[in-house]
Amino acid sequence: MLRDIRKQYNFGTLNENDVLQNPFEQFKIWLHEAILKEQPEPTVMVLSTVDEHLQPHSRVVLLKELTDEGFIFYTNYEGNKVNQMARNNHVSLLFFWQTVERQVRITGVAEKSDEKAAEEYFKSRPIESQLGAWASPQSRIIENHEVLEQRFEEFKNKFGNNIPKPPHWGGYLVRPLTFEFWQGRPNRLHDRLYFSKDENETWKIDRLAP
Repeated sequence: MLRDIRKQYNFGTLNENDVLQNPFEQFKIWLHEAILKEQPEPTVMVLSTVDEHLQPHSRVVLLKELTDEGFIFYTNYEGNKVNQMARNNHVSLLFFWQTVERQVRITGVAEKSDEKAAEEYFKSRPIESQLGAWASPQSRIIENHEVLEQRFEEFKNKFGNNIPKPPHWGGYLVRPLTFEFWQGRPNRLHDRLYFSKDENETWKIDRLAP
């Protein structure tokens, strides 16, 4: 039975005296520890947006860069997520690292990132991924999977191994407004530390009940 599936969280604790005052630096530590613990796909994050009817939409994307400004991912500019961010650029991100029993929730605002950096990243991708960015009319209705395979071959024949970045593809930067660091604890008495900025633009930390 689903209701009988339970796990006791015993990996670690999260205390105000141990956490860094800068949530970006704290995030880097947790991400590094998730990688060391061989968390599958440690850069996976759930991006949530809302549409014009205020209906939330969530999907998995990959973190490709973390800067002092925020979190960068890449996508097709013609897909649903970008259309939704164009209407309302307030979004949330969620990282869940099961191996270390942790999650990080982030709220922020999204904006297109640097075009030159997108060009450089696109060229670093495998050729098949570059072609895939051309082949997929993201979020549009298609007749079958063969449509994608046909478009893939068409662009492969057109570009060969010298594939330009599509004009409809690039990066998005999410500038965080808040962070919540969650550490699983026994008996569901989890640790939750919430970072937000005060009137002086200084990060303050509050503990939340689980």
